[in-house]
Amino acid sequence: MESRTLTAIDLWKLHRVGQPEPSHDGSFAIVPVTGYNLDENEGTTRLWRVAADGASRPLTNPQASSTNPALAPDSHAVAFMRKPGDDAKPQLHIMRVDGGEAECRTDLPLGVAAARWLPDGSGLILAVPLLRGFPGVAETTTELERRTDAPTEPVTTEDRIYRFWKRWLVGGEIHHLFHLDLVTDTLTDLTPDLDSLIAYDEPAWTYDIAPDGSEVAFAVDVAGQPHDRFQFAVHTVQLDGSSPTQLTPSPQLPAQQTRPRYSPDGRHLTYGVQRELDYYAAHVELIRHDRTTGEDVALTPDWDRSAGGWEYTGEGSLVLHATHDGGMAVFELPPGADTPIQLTQGTYAHGPRPTAGPIWLRTETPALPPEVSILDNAGVRRIGGFNDTALADLRFGAVDELTFAGSDGVPIQAHIVYPPEFDPAKEWPLVHNIHGGPHNASGGQWHWRWNTQAFAAAGYVVVSVNFHGSDSFGDEFTRSIRGAWGDKPAADIDAATDHLIKEGYIDRNRMAIIGGSYGGYLVSWIMGQTDRYACAVCHAGVTDLVGQWASDVTAGREVAIGGVPWEGMDAVLRWSPLAHTKNMTTPTLVVHGELDYRVVVTQGLTLYGALKHKGVEARLAYYPDEGHWIEKPLNSIHWYGEMMSWLERYLGEGPTE
Repeated sequence: MESRTLTAIDLWKLHRVGQPEPSHDGSFAIVPVTGYNLDENEGTTRLWRVAADGASRPLTNPQASSTNPALAPDSHAVAFMRKPGDDAKPQLHIMRVDGGEAECRTDLPLGVAAARWLPDGSGLILAVPLLRGFPGVAETTTELERRTDAPTEPVTTEDRIYRFWKRWLVGGEIHHLFHLDLVTDTLTDLTPDLDSLIAYDEPAWTYDIAPDGSEVAFAVDVAGQPHDRFQFAVHTVQLDGSSPTQLTPSPQLPAQQTRPRYSPDGRHLTYGVQRELDYYAAHVELIRHDRTTGEDVALTPDWDRSAGGWEYTGEGSLVLHATHDGGMAVFELPPGADTPIQLTQGTYAHGPRPTAGPIWLRTETPALPPEVSILDNAGVRRIGGFNDTALADLRFGAVDELTFAGSDGVPIQAHIVYPPEFDPAKEWPLVHNIHGGPHNASGGQWHWRWNTQAFAAAGYVVVSVNFHGSDSFGDEFTRSIRGAWGDKPAADIDAATDHLIKEGYIDRNRMAIIGGSYGGYLVSWIMGQTDRYACAVCHAGVTDLVGQWASDVTAGREVAIGGVPWEGMDAVLRWSPLAHTKNMTTPTLVVHGELDYRVVVTQGLTLYGALKHKGVEARLAYYPDEGHWIEKPLNSIHWYGEMMSWLERYLGEGPTE
């Protein structure tokens, strides 16, 4: 069969492979794999048993989604979440790994969000959503019944953070930790008085259980009311019913404490720390807390990378991932060492799960979607094969990296994806794929929402620049744009354009800039500084820095953007794109979702209105049922269609004739 290039529809026909949950000996893992039905505009997740040699078989049926698997300590059973009916909430189910029917073990008003087994297999610790202000199961049930028949009610609050991404926090859900005893079939709330979040979003893997099963460690928001900012602190709670205890006294508490993990011998509790409030990209250090003496020791004092996803091995090492030099790599921190050892390179690797055998993880590249993989002495091997058949029919563009001199002559890294039929002797249109954050990075990974191969398939050279402010290059580089968002990053984009034109294969008359969130900010900022680009796409873009005080999180904004309006507008308007609309002439596709509370919808609508008023060619793609990201299958296909049509209108496709 003749191969073909990737389309937006292909992205929704490929399987999306989730985080593997390995057995203790590492001989197999339970892997959630999601497939999508475009006719029904939704996906279904099945659990698969994948052996270390790559052999796999499904465990759950495709009629209902089964998510968040947790293997029992003896690896004979798996707990997971499934809706027992179409309109039901996901409840805890347990089934044997060797087959059989799953048994539903809970009937809770808002279901169950996550589960972890006690070390002896006698029960599980569940993360259970309940309504804020209605802390018991009975109270939540009664309130839900009342709300069913009640008219739409006003929202009142004195909180500074009252909504988050695309959900309202006021009157919404928080998670309690429950102990489900499988022997007595009793369910006990370990945190009955809790009225704060234990996770920003999903609570899976945010809590841990001591090796002797007597204690649970978790992080909870202690910022208090009215809710001004997030500040998570590690707490412990005993299974005997005593009240939770905060690990660090509040006067000594750093900005954030997250992801507690018990050492195999139970002596230590290791967690991540960020020391600066209101700066989400603050360096994450690893701290080891001695449960006997109370002593805290910094494990990575001189490591200039942010730790993530850490887990203990049976020998007491920590395995973790971290963004590193424009990618994501897995590292190991042996006992006594103060600098992690890099274990992977050449692939975007994340989510390591150590076992007595190999480390299970997921890997991806710009030409290979995420896949379950194992890491052992032979290196990293992709073993799942869930998309092998579909990928065999597709033809991808070559992938490369380049380094060039950016702002102040600093070396800047970028990832490039070439069209599948690329010929360097010809001139091609250039598309800048500008990442968001701003403190994220284009890490050389597969991206479902902004897929560089899909853009390259239409005949574009796609470049993703890791400009100043991107993480994975050290804390100083990440901080370098604070107070001047549009300065060095725009210069880096400009330098990348000049560099690629000098390479001889870019048509300087057929170039575009596209980006979302902060990437949308940089698109709109560049539009006010130059007309060198033939068109632009601004998705969920920050365009008015004053208007961003309607965002869900505003603490620390004055440091990020350089000032606050009530101390003088000049500092804020200096880097606000809408203050520079006089110079905007670039034809622009503006994209925004109504439910976007991070970059509010008026940001996009105001830019669109200003461009139309000026007579600049502009088009609006508005999604009433989407938030910051376009997530629903049919909306996503429409989004890609709008993007491709806009680029084709102003760039054409393929090499210059």
